[in-house]
Amino acid sequence: MCGIVAYIGPRDAASLILKGLKRLEYRGYDSSGIAIINENGLGVFKKKGKVVDLESILNKDLISAHVGIGHTRWATHGEPNDVNAHPHKSNSGRFAIIHNGIIENYSSIKQILTNKGYIFHSQTDTEVLVNFIEEIQKTKKCDLPEAVRIALKEVVGAYAIVVLDAENPDELVAARKGSPLVIGIGRDEYFFASDATPIIEYTKEVVYLDDLEIAVVNKDGLTIKNLQNEEQDPYVQTVELELEAIEKGGYDHFMLKEIFEQPKSIADCLRGRVNPDEAIIQLGGLRNHISKLAKAKRIVFVACGTSWHAGLVGEYLFEELARINVEVEYASEFRYRNPIIKEGDFVIAISQSGETADTLAALELAKSKGAIILGVCNVVGSSISRITEAGVYTHAGPEIGVASTKAFTAQVTVLTMIAIATAQAKGTINDETYRRLLIELSAIPSKVEEILKSAEEIKDISKLFTFASNFIFLGRGLNFPVALEGALKLKEISYIHAEGYPAAEMKHGPIALIDEDMPVVFIATKDSSYEKVVSNIQEVKARKGRVIAIVSEGDIEVKKMVDFAIEVPNTDEILQPLLTVIPLQILSYYIAVMRGRNVDQPRNLAKSVTVE
Repeated sequence: MCGIVAYIGPRDAASLILKGLKRLEYRGYDSSGIAIINENGLGVFKKKGKVVDLESILNKDLISAHVGIGHTRWATHGEPNDVNAHPHKSNSGRFAIIHNGIIENYSSIKQILTNKGYIFHSQTDTEVLVNFIEEIQKTKKCDLPEAVRIALKEVVGAYAIVVLDAENPDELVAARKGSPLVIGIGRDEYFFASDATPIIEYTKEVVYLDDLEIAVVNKDGLTIKNLQNEEQDPYVQTVELELEAIEKGGYDHFMLKEIFEQPKSIADCLRGRVNPDEAIIQLGGLRNHISKLAKAKRIVFVACGTSWHAGLVGEYLFEELARINVEVEYASEFRYRNPIIKEGDFVIAISQSGETADTLAALELAKSKGAIILGVCNVVGSSISRITEAGVYTHAGPEIGVASTKAFTAQVTVLTMIAIATAQAKGTINDETYRRLLIELSAIPSKVEEILKSAEEIKDISKLFTFASNFIFLGRGLNFPVALEGALKLKEISYIHAEGYPAAEMKHGPIALIDEDMPVVFIATKDSSYEKVVSNIQEVKARKGRVIAIVSEGDIEVKKMVDFAIEVPNTDEILQPLLTVIPLQILSYYIAVMRGRNVDQPRNLAKSVTVE
């Protein structure tokens, strides 16, 4: 959730770190800070608010340095303010630390340190950790890397940390457990960050630190050890990410750019995997698992937020095509309710970042019970991709906007490919259906492009609902998860209360809310539930509700009865979510913009939720 940037080398550390923090703003945060060591000693500067607020308090002449650490904080322990912002210094002023994650046993450690005379200025667990490291360093008379190692063997929780030492400015010490940390390797310089976005401008050679590893960078280079003090061989990877991919490219917001990137991101997801001419689906990451999936008695998807909605679409796909029992679980609940998992069950994690803490914990639990664990994620080298037996990358490219758009369609595309491949291997669909679905799937990018041409029309509709207080989104079958996703997008970025329901459930409660001030969005495309949805629309119109309908191209019947209709191209019913979600993303975007919201960084939200 929080963002880490650190640097040691010949460049100006402060300007590099500040630029890196801006690249990490998409992760969501409420304060930021920087610590550097130069001829003036250890300087720490931090400020509630955005990175630009931090810059306003900095004297560039005083912060010139060649080593430093920086942080954007999303509050967990302690409210967002200047004092609780990172970095935190130890009592002596010798050490400074930045930290993502939560130290669960900080309270007991704090009490021990308080009894020894330590004074705490913030409410954070992080300040406890840096003083714990200092206490160990003093009592054991050891160097900083050893003090960090001993401290981390005692703490309980999750962390990604970088520590610097005012008495040894040529060294940085970093460690991780449960929160991501990547190390960029340059020429006589090293970069640390929560993900690769602040690093790729300078180097594409990176090392992804594994759990329970400590990295030390000094004049001798990079050394990695585990908590048992055993040296590890760094695995250097090349990041396949271009700088242009993390720039706005002329769009007003990253979210709008990412909505319009979906024809490309879906095509990239399909490229090299779907060949309709030869009737082939090739999923290299699952080459040895499709036949096992075809024999599976049960599949469980674990995910959070938008990824959970993608999992709901996956449930319909696998049950319809492959006739396999599927359950979709909130990862945050899965691990706490003693789930029934049998050996041979498939548990598939869905996560854009591949770092979602609850999803990772759910996978660990499933693995301990004998499940086969697979992953669907977007970030190469992420934690989920490393702990799962196999999986499929979505290849959506970096998603900077906090509210997921192209990540959702890419996840649904991957789940669709897996479901079709599994059904074909199992023999639950015939060759004709298999070929038809591949042809239809290959046509999705161009059909999304057609929908995007309606953006101005949707923008005009959005103007009429800018000041709505509530929204209801309704759909049936495969479009019910799309209704949930549409409601989530609207509330995330516009702060309008919105709910998604199966359309048939409206009369079991939500219909009481319908009046002339209630906008109701129906997904009313031509499918097996079409007539039923038409009846639901009539029920709303009879109560004076204002209806926006997503309809199939050429549909005249629904257009006559609703206030506004947005057409999407015709496609096979099981592929409709890839099209019907696009107008809802655009609608939410323009409503939020017209309400003056920060759509890329909505309040209180973080892109990658790496704490419980």
